[in-house]
Amino acid sequence: MVFLHGRDSIQGCQALQALFIKSPRYALPDPLFAEPGLRYTSSMLQLSTMLINRPVLSLRTGTEVAISVAPIINPGNLKIEGFYCQDSRSKQQLVLVSQDVRDIMSRGFIINDHDQLVQPSELVRLTPVLQLNFSLIGKPVVTSSGTKLGKVGDYSVDIESMFVQKLYVSQSIFKSFNNGNLGIDRSQIVEITDKKIVVGDLTQKVNAGARAGALA
Repeated sequence: MVFLHGRDSIQGCQALQALFIKSPRYALPDPLFAEPGLRYTSSMLQLSTMLINRPVLSLRTGTEVAISVAPIINPGNLKIEGFYCQDSRSKQQLVLVSQDVRDIMSRGFIINDHDQLVQPSELVRLTPVLQLNFSLIGKPVVTSSGTKLGKVGDYSVDIESMFVQKLYVSQSIFKSFNNGNLGIDRSQIVEITDKKIVVGDLTQKVNAGARAGALA
């Protein structure tokens, strides 16, 4: 299963589902890359580890209604469409759609009320994405020429748009000692499959301080 960036955009998840059935290759809808001229500040970015196991708080009652468990990532555009959450009342796994998140603060996710947590079966539009069950963490990263870079250890998300902006690749101990951590911008991604992520041969080396900057 391959997701490619190309000129032909997938219009909505229904088109994605149709392609999923008919073809082993998929076009990534534009934009895969950041919008021209758009600059992301550190305050707009959060590491994925800061978005899981976080309280979901009701603005109406001021109480915790759930805990975020895992992001729901659309591999077609690397957008977090929502989050699986554990309901504080029933302990069921429900879904919080990203557009229903009013804010993400140090205390957790802020939503209007508990009724914005829904059963996955109710989200017909997101069914194709839910069925893919795509995850970035642990995904092998290789270059176009076949060089193995490591595996995705974390990634940063623009909390305004919920698009993944940068991948942080964990390397072997030897490579990490010699070259440092690798930060890969979304614009460097060439191909995404269910097995690996292919990037351009030029990668950006970042130190641990740059990675921590996404938390600011």
